[in-house]
Amino acid sequence: YAVVGTTLQLVGEQLAEACDINWDQQVLDVAAGNGNVTLAAARRGARVTSTDYVPALLERGAERAKAEGLQIAFQTADAEALPFADGSFDAVLSTFGVMFTANHPRAASELVRVCRPGGKIALANWTPESFIGNLLKTVVRFVPPPAGVKSPVMWGKKEYLEEIFGDGVGIVAQSRHFTFRYKSPAHFLDIFRTYYGPTHKAFGAIDAAAQQQLQADLLALIDKFNVARDGTMVVPSEYLESVIVRKA
Repeated sequence: YAVVGTTLQLVGEQLAEACDINWDQQVLDVAAGNGNVTLAAARRGARVTSTDYVPALLERGAERAKAEGLQIAFQTADAEALPFADGSFDAVLSTFGVMFTANHPRAASELVRVCRPGGKIALANWTPESFIGNLLKTVVRFVPPPAGVKSPVMWGKKEYLEEIFGDGVGIVAQSRHFTFRYKSPAHFLDIFRTYYGPTHKAFGAIDAAAQQQLQADLLALIDKFNVARDGTMVVPSEYLESVIVRKA
């Protein structure tokens, strides 16, 4: 995933700004991947703990931190059962990470639990109508999710966040766009088929005929969203940037 994740660094920087991360704050990055918002928070002087359930991704984040001379703690952790005491952090962040948990209300309650009263939870989540939202919808037509598991792009709707986070928080959310830039639609598809979890798993789970159809459907989707007219791929994808304040 780090091959894809590194391209999304801008989202981490914008989220750190939206959350007003400051020097010496205790910050937790949940489902951090290879550390985009981890690095962004550390660049602002925060004391960051970066967590993911995939150790190899944390290793990539650690390599990036070492290259920049940033002091960051890396710890394997499940977003639905965070190994931290109540109210441990001034800010809890996640970019396109916690949205992929299986139990949404459980994950939301954990984010709130480890955030101190008055602290902030800041999230970047793809919206249902976005390019990535539509890509995920295309994938599940070929590989349905387990029964009872809700779509990750539900996290991209403010009203859904209000539902799963409950009355103990206040939520301010705005629409933003990240633009995917690749040499061509085929180049994007090759990268995402190889490195992006949902598409990688889908192609690996279906037969050759279904793979050809999925590829055709994804190329048609790219054509629908692509604003480039020179053979390259320039595709804006909407996401919801949310800052959630835990009430005292």
